[in-house]
Amino acid sequence: MSGPYFIRGSVSLPEAELIWRFSRSSGPGGQHVNTSDSQVELRFDLAKTEALPEVWKARALERLASRLVGGVVSVRASEHRSQWRNRETAAVRLASLLAEATAPPPKPRRATKIPRGINERRLREKKARAQTKKGRSGRDW
Repeated sequence: MSGPYFIRGSVSLPEAELIWRFSRSSGPGGQHVNTSDSQVELRFDLAKTEALPEVWKARALERLASRLVGGVVSVRASEHRSQWRNRETAAVRLASLLAEATAPPPKPRRATKIPRGINERRLREKKARAQTKKGRSGRDW
């Protein structure tokens, strides 16, 4: 790997907690693909990790509940012919997935009153449009 993959701030994926698995990829590669294990599966035990703060971990466990199998999140990469590039892709994908899952919830939207002028202009434009359409009917000939 080319270095630590940061989730957010100074929190990064701990190399010791990453579980790598390699298998033959069904993608491009010609004769070489039949002999090399270029597909990468990267697993990270989210439930048991100590690398994430408790708040982040709880948030990620809740948001990724449909993707977890026994508290473990799994990411696959097989786009590239090279195992090394697939490892990089899988690690970046896992880091971005965890970054998105641990992000704080957005601030709730505050309801605001629509200004009177905007509402009046909308109604004026509706009336003008209705008049235009009414004028197209050929009843008053």
